[in-house]
Amino acid sequence: MTDVVRILLVDDHTLLRSGLRLLLGQQPDFAIVGEAGSGAQALELAAALRPDVMLLDLNLPDGDGHSVLAKLAAVSPGTRALVLTMHEETHHLQAALSAGAAGYVLKRAVDTELVMAIRAVMRGEVFVHSPLTQALLAASRPETPSSPQDNPWLALSERELEVIRRVAQGYTNAEIAAELFLSTKTVETYRARSMEKLGMETRAQLVRSALKHGYLE
Repeated sequence: MTDVVRILLVDDHTLLRSGLRLLLGQQPDFAIVGEAGSGAQALELAAALRPDVMLLDLNLPDGDGHSVLAKLAAVSPGTRALVLTMHEETHHLQAALSAGAAGYVLKRAVDTELVMAIRAVMRGEVFVHSPLTQALLAASRPETPSSPQDNPWLALSERELEVIRRVAQGYTNAEIAAELFLSTKTVETYRARSMEKLGMETRAQLVRSALKHGYLE
């Protein structure tokens, strides 16, 4: 993480952007480096400024934020997109995470969650507005398991699944070892083997996959 978190605001409401500036300006390590009122402008500024975080509304005058998410990695690979929206429907959340969003915060929860969410995504974590998590789990859980080709989690052993689900939940290796009565070295082995089977390298990827396949509870 850099000393100062550079943030790009993307919302077509000037008043909301002003409010976000005031809120985030209270954090000494946050800096607003630009503002955009459309998807096209957002991508243009992201390419020019390479911000650490983009706060992105899903409703934009030239389309929706999902299209911005789909293109962001190509113009500014290091920018973490944090969706800031009024939409509480799980299909919007699922679409945003699938398109690469690092987090999802509701506008009504800005005062209590936004700073925490920015810090979480800067640590490489995925942040989801808490009340949406259970709804997303229910919507994501598959009705009938298919095959390891369709769902790589089915290739995990029962013990691997116990370990890697706790990794997705944010447990440390030491905490997992204590809870499952294993050595820390054994947990590290299960963790590495599970991540290899799942074809993943980061916890953010793991969380998205666990949510998608209904294994994060």
